[in-house]
Amino acid sequence: MKALIIFVKNPELGKVKTRIAKTAGDERALQIYIELMKHTRKIATAIDTSRLLFYSQEINRGDDWSNEDFQKHLQVETDLGGRMSAAFEEGFKTHDKVVIVGSDCASLTPEIVQEAFDALNKNDFVVGPTFDGGYYLLGMRSYQPTVFENVEWSTESVFPTTLKRINALDASCHLTERLSDIDFEEDWNKYGWEIENNVE
Repeated sequence: MKALIIFVKNPELGKVKTRIAKTAGDERALQIYIELMKHTRKIATAIDTSRLLFYSQEINRGDDWSNEDFQKHLQVETDLGGRMSAAFEEGFKTHDKVVIVGSDCASLTPEIVQEAFDALNKNDFVVGPTFDGGYYLLGMRSYQPTVFENVEWSTESVFPTTLKRINALDASCHLTERLSDIDFEEDWNKYGWEIENNVE
């Protein structure tokens, strides 16, 4: 069985997309994040998989994420690596292939997520790198917490460090297409307009 983990932040004014807010304002940043979550939700429900949704602050049973389509959890209170590690540990309790995505990638497609799951039939890991040195997707077919340890999160070293951890395990890894996360207003202007204007 396979599971897709989705990490989201609770959409609160002034607490999401803070780097976008510096140039576009808090309300615009919140609006953009809501659009990104909508896009991510559409991608997730297009894949035949279990879906584990992890909130940053509190579980919301009455939001737009269906309680029937998503198993709702709360991220543990630690750094990003610890939060992802705990989520993977939870996923592997009942699944044998687990992939995680965030809610920051406007270019993510169901085909890319499906490619990731398919890659795990022959590979130990799958990683979707971003142009800024991070990754928008990570998958594995057994719980390997070392890939989350001693990583300088939110830096350009995240992806290369992760590959080093994978190589140290003598594990095989498939790379999906390199994409861009939406971190700044110019990222949204370049990649996000299709979402906002509902262009397929």
